[in-house]
Amino acid sequence: MSSKAHILIIEDEKSICNFIKAALQVQEYRISVAHTAAEGLSVITSRCPDLVLLDLGLPDMDGSEIIRKVREWSSLPVIVISARTQEQDKVRMLDLGADDYITKPFGTSELLARIRAALRHSNQVLTQGGGASTCYRAGDLCIDFVRRQVTLEGQEVHLTAVEYKLVSLLARNAGRVVTHDAIMTQVWGPYVEADNRILRVNMANIRRKIEKNPAEPQYIFTEIGIGYRMREETT
Repeated sequence: MSSKAHILIIEDEKSICNFIKAALQVQEYRISVAHTAAEGLSVITSRCPDLVLLDLGLPDMDGSEIIRKVREWSSLPVIVISARTQEQDKVRMLDLGADDYITKPFGTSELLARIRAALRHSNQVLTQGGGASTCYRAGDLCIDFVRRQVTLEGQEVHLTAVEYKLVSLLARNAGRVVTHDAIMTQVWGPYVEADNRILRVNMANIRRKIEKNPAEPQYIFTEIGIGYRMREETT
């Protein structure tokens, strides 16, 4: 799988929304659009985008409430795009958990640079030595978080968007057990049904694609009754 990130635009002014959408589509980002806070939260929990561009002055709820709600369960990158220019507004949004703040009007180059920076930061993982890396490597398996590409023995593995999110989440926590509930919440959102059948089905599909023998996995291990653990990175 190698594809551009999925970006959600939450903006009620359609002219601005269309401008941003057109600029991002030229860069081949996948785009979703919401014009209200309620619609935006629904898209976040149902489609799990990789980054959110958020206007604050929405008709049904202040955008700050979206940040509050999202930060209760996710580290999803959020860039505020607002006409509010007061320093206290910027500080408040950043303290709430926004990753960046852009004031209107803004240029396309600045917007794209801020997006690249936010995605780059979210795609970094800590190495065993305490440094930062944008790739996970163990045995013949490699996950490039920036290119969103998974390769096995040098050959690309084609994963669905959900399968990639699962593998990526486990790889970022390599060596640690990630519980069923944590995975379900991070991948499908906080309102997903408690039944984890959808998780088991996707994990079975992933194992068929990356494990030589799914019954004796080398990369993703089941912690019975708890969750899953990704093999630690190897050098």
